[in-house]
Amino acid sequence: MFEIQITGTNIPYTSEGLSQVHVQFQAHDPERQISINGYIPFTAEQYEGKQAISALKELVRVELVNRLEPEAV
Repeated sequence: MFEIQITGTNIPYTSEGLSQVHVQFQAHDPERQISINGYIPFTAEQYEGKQAISALKELVRVELVNRLEPEAV
C-alpha cells in the first residue's frame, strides 16, 4: 500500500467564493521503489468537510486509483 503525504493545498477564490482546491501530495510504496507526486484539483463540494489530513489522504488515494485504473472503480 502506498504511503500518501499531503504537502500543501492551494485554494483559489473567485468573487463567488471558493472555486476549487489543489491538493499537493507525495506518495511512495513501503520500499520507496515507486514514487508519485503532484496535485489533484478538487471542486469545492468534494473538499467541503474533508479538510482534515486523514480525509484529504483518502480523497487523494481514491482519485489516484480512479486515474490509474478507471475500470477498477
